[in-house]
Amino acid sequence: MSSIRPWRDIERRKSRQIMVGSVPVGGDAPITVQTMTNTPTSDAKATIDQIRRCEDAGADLIRVSCPDVESTTAFREIVKAAQVPLIADIHFHYKRALEAADAGAACLRINPGNIGSGERVAEVVRAAKANGCAIRIGVNAGSLEKDLLEKYGEPCPEALVESALDHIKLLQDHDFHEYKVAVKASDVFLAVAAYQGLADAVDCPLHLGITEAGGLIGGTVKSAIGIGNLLWAGIGDTLRVSLSAEPEEEVRVGFEILKALGLRTRGVRVVSCPSCARQGFDVIRTVEALEARLQHIKTPLSLSVLGCVVNGPGEARETDIGVTGGGNGKHMVYLSGVTDHHVQSEDMLDHIVALVEAKAAEIEAAEAAQAVAAA
Repeated sequence: MSSIRPWRDIERRKSRQIMVGSVPVGGDAPITVQTMTNTPTSDAKATIDQIRRCEDAGADLIRVSCPDVESTTAFREIVKAAQVPLIADIHFHYKRALEAADAGAACLRINPGNIGSGERVAEVVRAAKANGCAIRIGVNAGSLEKDLLEKYGEPCPEALVESALDHIKLLQDHDFHEYKVAVKASDVFLAVAAYQGLADAVDCPLHLGITEAGGLIGGTVKSAIGIGNLLWAGIGDTLRVSLSAEPEEEVRVGFEILKALGLRTRGVRVVSCPSCARQGFDVIRTVEALEARLQHIKTPLSLSVLGCVVNGPGEARETDIGVTGGGNGKHMVYLSGVTDHHVQSEDMLDHIVALVEAKAAEIEAAEAAQAVAAA
C-alpha cells in the first residue's frame, strides 16, 4: 500500500541486527540514542548519578570511559546500578577491554587495530564472546592510522572507510560478527560522505555521530545537519550527539533529531512560534518554562504554543493540546484540535502542564487497556 504522505517516507537501509545487552540495534529495531558520561569513572557514585540523569532523559545506551584499572574496578558497581546497557570505551589498553567485559559491559568500544598484536585482538574477541559483549568499531578522522594518512594525504571519506573495513576484517578473522561501526569526523561533509560510503560497503549496524561537534548550540546545529542528513537518507541504527554540554542534553538533542524526522517519538513535541509584536503572551519565556516542566513526560504527544491567531488555530488543529494568544490576557485553549475554553495569563502555565499530564495519563491508560485486550 502506498503512503498517503510519500514526501514524509524514509526507507531505512537494511542492516543486520545485533544485541547490545537487552537492546537490539539494527534491522527494524528503533534507532537508539546514546550518550557518554564525563565523570571520573573511578568515582562510581558520581558516575551512577550522571547515568541516572541520562536514563531519565531517555538514553537507550550509555558509554563509560575505562582508561585505567581503577575505572574498570568501579565499572562493575556502575553496571549493577545502571538500568540501561553500558558500553565500555577502550583505547589502546587491551587489558581494560578484558576487565570491562568481565565486569559486565554490554559492548566494548575499540579500534581493533589499536589494541596491539593479533593475539591481543584475539583475547579481546574471546572475552567479548565469553561475556556476550558486542563490539563497536570507532573510526575517527582525528586518529587515523599513519599509513592511511600517508596513502591519502589527509583524512578523507575513502580513508575512513578503508580504516573501518580493515578493523572489521580483524574481527571477522576471529569469527566475530556482533559489531557496529562508526566513521566520525568533526567536519560534517567528511562524516556524511564517509558514512554514505560505508553504508554501501557493509551490512552491519552503523553508529552515527559528528565528533567534537562543539557546544550546545553550535554542536546541535552541526549534529542536526550531519546526523539528520544521514537519517533522512535511511542510514543509521544508533546515534550519539557529541556536545560540550551535560550528557543528558545530548540525549534530548538526539531525540529531537529523531522526532523531527518522525523516526521516534518520546515526550512532548512542542510547536511554537518565534513571537512578534502580535503575541498575546510572552511566547519565548512560556515555551522555556513548559519545556523545563514537561521533561518528565515520556508519552508521545504534541503541544502547540502560538502567540496570536494568525497561525495559532491552524497549528492547534494538528496537535493534541494547543494555546493561542488573545487580547486582554485571555487565551484560547484547544483540545484534540478543537476550541475548548479560555485561560488567563496568570493561570496558563500551570493549566497547560496539568492538561499535558492528564492527556499523557489518558494515552497511557488506553495503551494499557489495548495491551490487556490483546493478551
